Order: sequence, then structure tokens, then C-alpha cells
Amino acid sequence: MTHDTPRRENYYVEIIKPSHYDDDGYIIQWHWAFAPSNSLACLYALASDVAERRALGENVELVVNAYDESHAVIPVGKIIRRILSGGGRGIVLLAGVQTNQLPRAADLAREFRAAGIPVAIGGFHVSGCVAMLAELPSELRDLQALGVALFAGEAEGRMEGLLADAYRDRLQPLYNYLGDRPELQGQVGPRLPRKVVARGMFFAPFDAGRGCPFECSFCTIINVQGRKSRWRTADDVERLVRANQAQGARRFFITDDNFARNQNWEAIFDRLIALREQGLHFRFTLQVDMMCHKIPGFVEKAARAGCNRVFLGLENINPANLAAAGKRQNRIGEYRATLRAWRSRRVVICAGYILGFPSDTPEAIRRDIQTIQRELPVDILEFFFLTPLPGSADHQRMVDRGQWMEPDLNRYDAEHVTTRHPRMSRQEWADVYDRAWHLYYSPQHVETLLRRARALGAGASHVASAIMAYYGSYRFAGVHPLQAGLLRRKVRGTRRPGSPPDNPLLFYVRRAWQSLSAGVRQGMYWLWLDRLRKRIHRDPSSQAYTDAALSDDDLNGVAWSWEPASAASPGRQPGDGVYSSQDGGYPNTDPRADARGSTAGFSWNHASSLGDERPPVAKAA
Repeated sequence: MTHDTPRRENYYVEIIKPSHYDDDGYIIQWHWAFAPSNSLACLYALASDVAERRALGENVELVVNAYDESHAVIPVGKIIRRILSGGGRGIVLLAGVQTNQLPRAADLAREFRAAGIPVAIGGFHVSGCVAMLAELPSELRDLQALGVALFAGEAEGRMEGLLADAYRDRLQPLYNYLGDRPELQGQVGPRLPRKVVARGMFFAPFDAGRGCPFECSFCTIINVQGRKSRWRTADDVERLVRANQAQGARRFFITDDNFARNQNWEAIFDRLIALREQGLHFRFTLQVDMMCHKIPGFVEKAARAGCNRVFLGLENINPANLAAAGKRQNRIGEYRATLRAWRSRRVVICAGYILGFPSDTPEAIRRDIQTIQRELPVDILEFFFLTPLPGSADHQRMVDRGQWMEPDLNRYDAEHVTTRHPRMSRQEWADVYDRAWHLYYSPQHVETLLRRARALGAGASHVASAIMAYYGSYRFAGVHPLQAGLLRRKVRGTRRPGSPPDNPLLFYVRRAWQSLSAGVRQGMYWLWLDRLRKRIHRDPSSQAYTDAALSDDDLNGVAWSWEPASAASPGRQPGDGVYSSQDGGYPNTDPRADARGSTAGFSWNHASSLGDERPPVAKAA
């Protein structure tokens, strides 16, 4: 008597992190990318865990593949053929889709759905809209009409159920877990396959916790992940560090929105310190708030644990703007103490600066940048447009009031103007964003940054490399550093639908010239930067360098001066077309509203302003 062995069947789980389109309709894509995706790492690890446990049945072989479109051309045809050859058994998961990535994700979803492949989409756009809006916006309803499942919330503890539904052909239109956020202790930790880690230059992400206690009105994190600290244990973190190191990762980006408010920070740092003392070699980047130096031992242990770069939520130095955004935790008088604490530990200091708060004008922004250069020992400053992202309180208020917002979601990358400003025209706002990069990274200030690094910081070579990565990405590649990488790819066949037709011959000639031109200019700038660094290193007095930003004084003694907004542009009432601290929103849709009117409040007034000149290429080279 014989028994037939049940036939095994493959079920394919294809996890894709979409990129987004540039202004010419080409996908922003590189051969190697700088910023790895934690969402992709989480979903890959969770799906792999379901596969390893054979949770869908002993005879079901889950085959899990991961793709990060920032550095991989998505093999759409190959994925479709692979799934269809197995009888249509598989699903495509579009992971961690942000608002600016939704158009690209929707284009991918249409291709897969046209072939009959099940698709689910999650990330901050879906979760933010479900969390904050009374009804789903049209772009998400359109996806549901195609048969795409929407996933709102976090996938820990839910991946098995989602894949089981897909396997049994019973996907739901919406999975909403926002009201039931999982605890993270003992959960499967994020990890990526080696080929993805390698394309991310062996940089791996993980979150040691989720949630932030603060109430910034422009933030989506607090409304999607909550304000309560949920954290992984030290054992969890050790396991995921070792798992990622086995895939070749030596550098980590801890993606907690504010690790300083992770209630388990000290146990995690102590474990990382112990691992380094045992001979494990790794470094990591943290995101923290401007008051983290007040936590006893935090900065000291972060450095010992391997932190060599920190991203601080500076956001703005105008108290009126910070108040308008609900960022009450930032105390300007303490900024220098925070920065000095990190600098004393030889950590490269990066900070984000948002342009477009209520009191901002081109002149005020120029003065603010000069103040930062003079008074704050920040190494790297990166700029963003104030953007009403779905999931934020700002966006919710604008939707409720019917105020105008840019209809093309592809532009919600914090690099484009997406709403009206009360004191700047659209063009003025765009121009000052471009000018801000060149003002901060003027040749004179770059030299100051390298001298500070030589005297007291993380080392001039590390800061020079960071300047090249951040400013170089914007100046030579034309993208924000958070979207940057090495060796840009442009693929004609994946251009945004509706873009003008591209002549193949002209396309390749133009691409060759663009690549050569950008590479030469980048190389010349690096040579200038390296020569400057070496000249400073040879200067015997360089280690004794000091300036106001490196002084031990706090900023409470700095003479900040203020003046009321111009009487010629009196403050308006809430809801009449301006973004004010009382209103908390953005301009309304009334075309008669004066886009250049003043807000009630103050304008930031300094003694002098920077020039408007961007550093000449010849000089920088």
C-alpha cells in the first residue's frame, strides 16, 4: 500500500518599496542608495517568519522577495510571469508608501492588477488618511476600486492573517489596525536580504521603538504610531543587530522618530556597548530632540554604543514659528548646550530646518541661516519645505476648511511648494529654498565647518564626507539627500504615464552628457573640499580654533531682536487665507486672498543679512 505525498506549492510574496518620480517623470533611482527602508525590512522579516513557521500549511512554500526601487529596477514582467506560472498563487505588497510615493505605487498596482495579481498597499499615506480624515481620499478609493487592499497600522502580529486571506482569495478592502498598536517586545526584528543591504551600501535600518510624546502639528508619526513609547528589549535589539550583521550590515540607521523618548534607551545602549566591547564592529545614526542632553548619561552612552552621527530636530530658530507648529519642547536658549554635548563626543551633528513657517520671508530666512552659522555648532543642515502631509494635524485642518493644496501627490516630498504662504509668493518660496542650501554651504562657511571639526568635532574628514553627501546631492544631483545615492539611473520604460514622449537617441545622448557633466563637477568640488581639509590639517593653529558657536556660553545671552509685523500688512483673522499660530492651518482657497499678507505676530530681525550669491562653481572646484 502506498501513500501519495501531498504536492508542495509555491506562494510568492513580492514586497516592493516604491520610489517616486522626479520633475521629468523618471523614477528617482540609483545603483546604490543612501537611505534604507525600515518598512521594507520589517515586512520582509515578518513574511519570512511566516514562511519559516509554515503558518499557511506544511505543503505551502512561501517564497519571499524584497525590492527597494531606490536602487533596483522592479522586474514587473518577471514577477507577473513567476506568479502566473504557479497558477496565480502570490501577492504583491507595496511597503511603506509615503504620500509622494503614492502615484508610483498606484502605477505599479495597476500593472499587477491588470494581470490578476492580488495587491495590498500600506504605509504612512494610507495610515495617515485613515487616521485623520473623515473619509478616504479619491486616490485611495480608486485603488480599492481596482481591487487593491489597503492596510492601515502596523503589521506585527497581523502578517500571518493578511497572507492567509490572500492565499485563500479573501483579501479585505481595508485592514485598519490603528486602534490596536502592537507592543514590540519579542516581535520579529527588521532585517533585509544581503543583496538589498549591499545596494544600500551595507547600511541597515531598524526601529528600537515607536511613538513620540510631542505634538508638532506638521508631524504624521504621532497620529499613526501614537504618542506612547513602545519599545524593543535589549535582547530584541541584539538579535536584530546580529541578524543584520550576518547579511553584511556594518552601519545602522535607528529609525525611531525620537530615540531620546524611547523608555528603554539605556538598556539598549548598555547592550550595544557590551556588544562593541565583545568585538562587534558597527556604527549607527540616531534621531533625537533638541533637549536630549538633559537626560543624564544619554549623550555619553549613545557615543559609547556606536553613534557617530545624530539627526537633531532643530526645525527652526524663530520662537513664533516653533509656537505655530506646536513645537514647544524646543528651547532656543539651550540649543548650544545640546550641540556642544554631542560635539564633545565627536559625533557629526545633522539638523533639519523647515522653510515656510508663518513668520518666514526670504530676508528672514537669510538672517536665520546667518544666525545658525554664527551661533550654533551644527555640522550639516538640510532644508525642507513645510508640507501638509496626510496624517498631520495641519493637513487635517486644511481638508476640513477646504483650503487649497497641490493636487499632484508626487510633489509631497518636502522639496516642492504644495500650498500657499501668507508672506511669500510660490516663486519666492521656491527660490529661497534653493538659495538656502547655497547660503549655508558657502565656501566661507564650509571652511568654518571643517575648522570646527578639526578643533573639537568628529574629524574634518568625516564632516567633509558628510558635506559632499548632503550638499553635493542637492547641488550636483538635484535631489534632497534623503533621496540620494551613487550613480543615478534613468530608465525610459518606467517613465511616469502621461509624460512627453522621449526620443531614444536623444535620451541616451542627454543621459551621457548629464552623467559626465555631473560627475566632473562633483569630482572638482570634492578635490576643492579635500584640498581645503588638508590645508586646515597642516595648519598648526587649527586645533586651537574657536568661535562664538564653540564657546561655553548658552544662547540666553544672545541679543535676539524682534519687531512687530509691518503695519502695512496687518495680521488677518483665522481662516482668511494665511497660516498663523492662532489659525494653525494653511491659506484657504479664496483666490482673492493676498498670498503676501503678513501674519499676526513677529518677524525675526537680526543685525545683518547674508548675500544672495551661490558659491561660484569655479571657486568651489
